[in-house]
Amino acid sequence: MGDSRLNILEILRTAFGALRGNKLRTGLTLLGIIIGVTAVIALMSIGRGAQQVVTANIASLGTNLLFVRPGSAVEAGVRSGLGTAATLTMEDAYALLDPVRTPSIEAVAPELQTTAQVVAGRLNTRTRIIGVTPEYQNVRNYTIASGQFISPAHVQNRSLVAVLGSKVAATLFGLREPTGQAIRINGRPYTVIGVLQSKGDGALGLQDDQVLVPLTTAFYRLTSQRTAEGLVTVQAINVQVRDSREMDSAVQEIAGVLRLRHRITADDDFTIASQQETIQTLEETTSVFVWFLGAIAGISLLVGGIGIMNIMLVSVTERTREIGIRKAVGARRIHILVQFMAEATCLSVAGGGMGVLFGWLASQFLQGMSLGTQTFHTAFNGDIALMAVLVSVAIGLFFGVYPAARASRLHPIEALRYE
Repeated sequence: MGDSRLNILEILRTAFGALRGNKLRTGLTLLGIIIGVTAVIALMSIGRGAQQVVTANIASLGTNLLFVRPGSAVEAGVRSGLGTAATLTMEDAYALLDPVRTPSIEAVAPELQTTAQVVAGRLNTRTRIIGVTPEYQNVRNYTIASGQFISPAHVQNRSLVAVLGSKVAATLFGLREPTGQAIRINGRPYTVIGVLQSKGDGALGLQDDQVLVPLTTAFYRLTSQRTAEGLVTVQAINVQVRDSREMDSAVQEIAGVLRLRHRITADDDFTIASQQETIQTLEETTSVFVWFLGAIAGISLLVGGIGIMNIMLVSVTERTREIGIRKAVGARRIHILVQFMAEATCLSVAGGGMGVLFGWLASQFLQGMSLGTQTFHTAFNGDIALMAVLVSVAIGLFFGVYPAARASRLHPIEALRYE
């Protein structure tokens, strides 16, 4: 150490030697860092996995979607929520298929919703009834598990037919095949012509609890809300855009057509929302949740950092005489400071690296594991691992500064006298 230059290899060799000198203490300190990094990676992997599942579920609703809904209703000077005004009609939906005015639009699928009691034999359930057109299947990305979907003839003839969501089918028919069976909706007989494939667990599982009927049937048999001009109203128009790059153009085209049809000169009586906006909002919300999980797990990293400080303070006390000898033969304050900082860094880097390995193993182990009705989906990403290692190193350096500074400030004469 008489050489004033810092020899990195010598510093590392000395650091590893000092850490090997007390294997149990070093191992326990490493364990604290490993547990902290493993917890951060495992919890953030669970959060990222949940985020990806939510995004994938929203995307499974259909591609390049825009949702057109009525605006706010105003009664007695009081404005109610969005979607309450009866301003959208079947004619509005078909007007959006004009290739001249709306060239960006691929397909439209209006819908009309209500709730009703559905009965099959002695079993019954109350669920959503959605009046749809044949285009609804492709626009909203529904798959038929058995039977068929609603056809143009069903819409034209106001047929009393129904397509059941998987949950409704299971509730009313159990293991029996529903297709071809009779059900009653608000007392009227309907024939089941198909069953939808399940959308799975989570929020989208709500779509399994519904019954689809022809839109005209829903209007004339279940709910009959008309505009002042006598036109058939709908509660939403699902619009499929030809290309994701044309979403902004499609919004402008839809707004232009509806403003013209509704003779709007002031505020719009409709709202247009994109599927991407929904995904972005959910991603922002779930990102907060993911980082919150990481922050909670990061508390264990702080505990590991305190462990590093503890072992370094003990090491400084035990090696006081060694520090005095080094200073007596020419070691400067910077040499002692760097030496002890190197030891703290070695602990945090080693613990971080092993924590990444165990975190990856934990994320693989938790993938697909069920806890009650909840199934874990994990997503291990390199940025999570890098972040966890960098945080562990930063914590190691932070908690290693004080012991290293304390060691470097020792006076050589007093250090040599220390017993």
